[in-house]
Amino acid sequence: MYKMLEEMRILDLTRLLPGGYATQILADLGADVLKVEDPWQGDYLRWMKPHLPGTQDGAYYWTLNRNKKSVILNLKTVEGREDFLKLLREYDIVVEGFRPGVMEKLGLGYQVLQRANPTTILCSISGYGQDGPYRLRSGHDLNYLALAGALSLNGARGGPPVPPAVQVADIGGGGLMAVIAILTAHIARARTGLGQHVDVSMLDGVVSWMAMVYAQLASAGGGLKRGEGPLSGGDICYAVYETADGRYMSLAALEPKFWQAFCTAVERPDLIEKQFTRDPAARREVEKIFRARTQAEWVSFVGNLDICCEPVLEPGETAEHPQVKARKLFLAFEHPGGGSVTVPGRPLKFQGEKEYPDSAPPGFGEQTGEILSRLRLEEESASPGENKPGR
Repeated sequence: MYKMLEEMRILDLTRLLPGGYATQILADLGADVLKVEDPWQGDYLRWMKPHLPGTQDGAYYWTLNRNKKSVILNLKTVEGREDFLKLLREYDIVVEGFRPGVMEKLGLGYQVLQRANPTTILCSISGYGQDGPYRLRSGHDLNYLALAGALSLNGARGGPPVPPAVQVADIGGGGLMAVIAILTAHIARARTGLGQHVDVSMLDGVVSWMAMVYAQLASAGGGLKRGEGPLSGGDICYAVYETADGRYMSLAALEPKFWQAFCTAVERPDLIEKQFTRDPAARREVEKIFRARTQAEWVSFVGNLDICCEPVLEPGETAEHPQVKARKLFLAFEHPGGGSVTVPGRPLKFQGEKEYPDSAPPGFGEQTGEILSRLRLEEESASPGENKPGR
């Protein structure tokens, strides 16, 4: 981890992917992230399948919660709410992923948080945002992609829409947008001294990620078809091709110089002028070219060529790729029950900044005793006439 955000202290009320991903990025940068978990089940990812081998621990939980702490509070009780508000003396950023209105029902709406600490930043991550006719509607990643128009374009031409393997709405539309929003509010607070309520919608985020698609739509003057966009397999220079052994190569020779270099390397100069063609005959020729070699042979062939052509790897192969190893993109943690757990590591690198050891995800309520004892001591040492948060 990097200790660049040591002054940032976050109460994390989220229990699924978007908030977990957002707060993990901030924790990786040094923020003090305290997971506030309910006493009956805590973060859903703790027990959700798939489990780590030989355990009942959710694999997703271990992937999204390094460098954090955990406290158990029952926010449905007066005592739990009061303890939460006391924590705002130290932790002045709150991240929650409930449906709109739930924080108010708990008695912890933004106005209440502001009374406890006027500088509080509340980041609310939801599917559809804090207003609009869908504000209370349930949903998941696939639903947000569907409404944004992204799902309709995912898949092969002539086939059905295909759910993506990566949760684009959760991670991109929710998690990354929340990181940007929190950092922006944090910078603004340093200038103004004021907190604010940040509204992050996963649907909004996905729509914003489709800028290139909507640019194509505007220029095409009509509907876009699945598998036929210039960046989704429509052009022969930017597509995925099967190899002799039934595996695949990705060709992204978008600039003319790369396409020309590819055609020259495979001794097919006649295809140079066909770069952006939709001619089925030209596509069949490129398909035939790729089926002439196995994937391993293609990797060797393109090794020193500058043509934007890479193998389509399985996830298990990625960790062994030399570039991935060089960038140290995976971390291994010791599991309390024995063995180790390997997870994707930090995607951000800061040259000249010192790196510190990462800590494994916290156990359920691991820091509860320590934190509540400190709150009780602070309460006892406060002067009798001092106003108490939330009272």
